[in-house]
Amino acid sequence: MGKFIELVASDGHKLSAYRADPAAKPRGAVVVIQEIFGVNSHIRSVADGYAADGYLAIAPAMYDRLERKFEVGYTPDDIAKGRALKDKAKLDAALRDVEAAVTQAAKGGKVGIVGYCWGGYLAWLAACRLDGLAAAVVYYGGGIGDVLAEVPRCPVLGHFGERDAMIPMAVIGDWRTRHPRHPVHTYDAGHGFNCDHRGSHDAGAAATARERTLAFFRQHVG
Repeated sequence: MGKFIELVASDGHKLSAYRADPAAKPRGAVVVIQEIFGVNSHIRSVADGYAADGYLAIAPAMYDRLERKFEVGYTPDDIAKGRALKDKAKLDAALRDVEAAVTQAAKGGKVGIVGYCWGGYLAWLAACRLDGLAAAVVYYGGGIGDVLAEVPRCPVLGHFGERDAMIPMAVIGDWRTRHPRHPVHTYDAGHGFNCDHRGSHDAGAAATARERTLAFFRQHVG
């Protein structure tokens, strides 16, 4: 369904992005931010799914500044490679790359953003620091507890696993205390529950979270 295109960030950096177009005129657009594994087959399938639901979907290659065409699976070695690149990534540069994707996606109408793990962290910061977003959805954003003091500029929805060893439930309590107008849901699942390529996948939690995400985008994006 999709194809790779080139984006240009505000500092001149050129990065690739996976673009999936809906069958008819877009009802809006969704920027899909990867986990630490690159724009791999799972992230491409997520973008394809949003296109099937009527949105122009753009998934920027967030590691292109460090290693182009990076994509791995979910073995321990893959996880180590992904984490190493994430640790090298510079936040300001990453947000410029997200901004480039938002600019491209705006050709499809109002823009929502959804991110998974590291991408969820970036989606939260994009909602707080970037213009041009109508809504943001955070799936188990790793490290998000460190930036919850920031204030979103658009509506945000959160999804977290109650058995996520990486994100304590205290973080969810902090979200609810600081941002009562931005709903957050928890599920009887672990980290990465949305990814059907991983052993941590929880089909029920993933389906419910996606229904809520689509309803949220229908409300705020189109």
